Amino acid sequence: MMGAGATSLTKHLLTEPLVHFVGIGLLLFFQMLNPQQPAINTGRIELTSDDVRQLAVVWAAKWQRPPTDQELHALVEEHIQEEVLYREALTLGLDQDDTIIKRRLAQKMEFLAEDLSNLPDPDADQLKKWFAANPGRFSEPARVSFEHLYFSPDLRGKRAEQDASTAFAELKDDPQTPVDADAFVFERYYADRSADQIASVFGTSFAKSVTGMPTGAWQGPVRSGLGFHLVRVASSTPGRVPPFPEIEAQVRSEWVADQRQAAKQKTFAALRARYEIAVPAGLPIPGKVATSQPSAVGDLR
Repeated sequence: MMGAGATSLTKHLLTEPLVHFVGIGLLLFFQMLNPQQPAINTGRIELTSDDVRQLAVVWAAKWQRPPTDQELHALVEEHIQEEVLYREALTLGLDQDDTIIKRRLAQKMEFLAEDLSNLPDPDADQLKKWFAANPGRFSEPARVSFEHLYFSPDLRGKRAEQDASTAFAELKDDPQTPVDADAFVFERYYADRSADQIASVFGTSFAKSVTGMPTGAWQGPVRSGLGFHLVRVASSTPGRVPPFPEIEAQVRSEWVADQRQAAKQKTFAALRARYEIAVPAGLPIPGKVATSQPSAVGDLR
């Protein structure tokens, strides 16, 4: 009879991702030792009712209707053709040393690592502590609403900046003074924009200037990648980190993603430790501390 300690150990092993990977590795190893696999090399291709039903379900999900008999027949023929070509490609060894296949299999292993990461459901206190340690991941940028008057170097040449300065002096004396500005290719008024959003239109330097301006009065000239501008900030909202209750669902989602990534990296590190890494001499081995003397492992010619 199995004791309590052995039972606990068995349960632990069954939930350990590395054990699953080792099992998969052994299965693939034995498949390589025994290439005469009926599933691949047999002359029989069999589709079950479930296989055909799955083909129909995928079709219906894409086209929002079930396939007709003719369409279902075509799906089955396409599936058979794919299976025949797949098996013949394996027989010819076309899967060997293929970069695309390697990347696809590596991607599947990454998905498998994520699926095998059984994460516990965090309680509110745990999430609050993690949120307090990572406030920058949830910060909201400062935002401003502003209008601008544009002076185009393409139309005014070297006078563009001077014309903008003259207009600014007039507006300082009387904010209601009509200004002979140029038409702007985009908008004249921008509401509730972050610095990144402003930079995407006017450039980083312009965005930095505008987000630091006081509200209410015309400022400038401010240069952008498009020309010169007079700018009046109507309102500004400082950046902030929302309180935990306001974004608890987002914090939980980020925590899960963070823990899943950490679990995947831990699993990969355990798998990587089983391999000897060899790189050309003088090239540091990724994941290793570089030394002044290249190791024998790294000394490939």
